[in-house]
Amino acid sequence: MPKNGSLGCVLGDFGTPTQPAFEDREQVLRGFFFFFGLIFMTVPSRYRTYLNVRFLRCILLGFSSGLPLFVLVNLVQAWLSSEGVDIETIGLFALIQFPYTWKFLWAPLMDRFSLRFMGWMPGRRRGWALLTQVMVMIGIALLGQVSPRHAMWAVVAVALGLALSSASQDIVLDAWRREQLDEREQGLGAAMYVNAYKMASLVPGSLSFILADHLPWSMVFGVTAVFMLPGLLCTLLSTEPAVQGSPPRSLLDAVVLPFREFIARDGWGGALWILAFIFLYRLGDSMATSLATPFFLDIGFSKTQIGTVAKVGGLWASVLGGLVGGVLLLRIGITRGLWIFGLAQWSAIFGFIWLATQGPTILGLAIVMCFETFSVGLGLSAFTAYLATVTDPRYTATQFALFTSLAAVPRTVINGLTGYIVAYTGWFNFFCICAALALPGMLLLRKIAPWHAADKPSSRSVR
Repeated sequence: MPKNGSLGCVLGDFGTPTQPAFEDREQVLRGFFFFFGLIFMTVPSRYRTYLNVRFLRCILLGFSSGLPLFVLVNLVQAWLSSEGVDIETIGLFALIQFPYTWKFLWAPLMDRFSLRFMGWMPGRRRGWALLTQVMVMIGIALLGQVSPRHAMWAVVAVALGLALSSASQDIVLDAWRREQLDEREQGLGAAMYVNAYKMASLVPGSLSFILADHLPWSMVFGVTAVFMLPGLLCTLLSTEPAVQGSPPRSLLDAVVLPFREFIARDGWGGALWILAFIFLYRLGDSMATSLATPFFLDIGFSKTQIGTVAKVGGLWASVLGGLVGGVLLLRIGITRGLWIFGLAQWSAIFGFIWLATQGPTILGLAIVMCFETFSVGLGLSAFTAYLATVTDPRYTATQFALFTSLAAVPRTVINGLTGYIVAYTGWFNFFCICAALALPGMLLLRKIAPWHAADKPSSRSVR
């Protein structure tokens, strides 16, 4: 029995990770991306803060995080539909995503234990990342080996396993990103991570669709699974982030201490203010965009117009917004970013209100969607950076999982009611309600992040 209560030969305590035989893994990672290195050497020194291995790691791991979610949301639905599964059953597959909302329940395991592989101990974050990335790759490939026509139960089991592995990967990658970046880098790092997350949708949402017209589904899922390799190689070649403070020494501590520390900062009142802000900051915008496609169809846009203008243009505007937001956060700080980007995010809802009165105009659709997704990119970069700064470095996995789970409630629960609201009020009044519901989160900024307050590490001190 290993000492200090570690489980068997798989789970271990902290200590010094054993390293693979790489002379300098940071240099290997730079060499692996030679083009990135060339860019880094040619830009002026004052801009090199935007190009370093930590940010490159954010990009690769963000892509790895987004890929399995979009497989479940996009590719699995197309696969089931092509196999003749009825729409009611396909709709129920949305429930497969429940691990993303409840991931904080098992996050303490990832704060408490490190993994060993045949005597090699890669470290707390890298070990869990390697395990979950391998499980995600296997899960995606296995989907192509089961048949919705003959064994739907097997499809459900594999999809649920993939969702659990993906949600677990999100836990450890969020914690890793928070721990490897300093406070000033959190905004840009979060923006790069989120943008890579979005770009991952192009594989299962575009490339895999094209392949499905020429290859059997087993090969389509196999090819899609291969796109997990860049993130897996990044994990292997990276160094383990330094352990800050004193991590939990037992599983009970891993469960209790993160919540105790969070409440102890400013009491129950301060904790509830933060939780309310996390819940409300993106509520109005999330509701407004939840039914964007039915709204566009209902007022007269064609599917082609929506696909080319709203979806493609919106994706790139969102990526641009995230990058601009991340760079600006380096200059203005997260506190003021929450104010400025939040106002942009709120004002974008009025574009939907305007479009509801104008009808189907291509120019209007392009302006509304590009401004809305650009503003969401801005707001999401500030919000994700804020979530990082309100975690204690000793309990990053558990606290970050709790905050992101709470932030996902509007998307997974409240947005389910939006169809009923539209049916009762109509589109114009619905978007007015969304704009009104965005205000409480903005008003809470006076309490959570006063304009003149300087950005502070939220852990606040590591004892």
